[in-house]
Amino acid sequence: MTNPPGSGSNLPPEDQPGWGTPPAQPGYGQQPAYGQQPGYGQPYPSAPGYDAPAAATPMMDIGTAVRSVLTQYAVFTGRARRSEFWWFVLASFLASIVTSVIDVAIGSEVYAGTGIFSLLLSLALLIPSLAVGARRLHDTGKSGWWQLIWLTGIGIIVLIVLWALDGHPGPNQHGPSPKYQAAGGY
Repeated sequence: MTNPPGSGSNLPPEDQPGWGTPPAQPGYGQQPAYGQQPGYGQPYPSAPGYDAPAAATPMMDIGTAVRSVLTQYAVFTGRARRSEFWWFVLASFLASIVTSVIDVAIGSEVYAGTGIFSLLLSLALLIPSLAVGARRLHDTGKSGWWQLIWLTGIGIIVLIVLWALDGHPGPNQHGPSPKYQAAGGY
């Protein structure tokens, strides 16, 4: 086979770069182990000059989240993960159901259908609820003062949306990301 006239190369096609048999690559052309498909089991080379973002730390469980919030009882600085906030909200809700059942069972009523245990729980969880709410807003880059918009009535919808947003992966003015900090990222 000859090259077309004017191609500028007198080499046969198999001697030109890009022609002929490909260079041997490690891991290819070997017999795969039983149950493996060819090419599997070989690590992918890392892309030059690219560091993948660190993986997020695993989500908190309910016990860890409640413990974290209650040990930071009145700490309004820093950031809180979504899992920490929402597990605490769920635990507070479940605790309020339990105290309401206890109040009905013993027949206690302090004010407008609220029993003594429900009132004590509400007072005990007021400060940590405000603190974790502020820290959750800090994770999304907002000030903790945004919690005051619930006074408008419609503001609670805005707060729920802000609390549900994913936090900034990198550090912000309120500190490092609690989601990526333990994983050593960003």
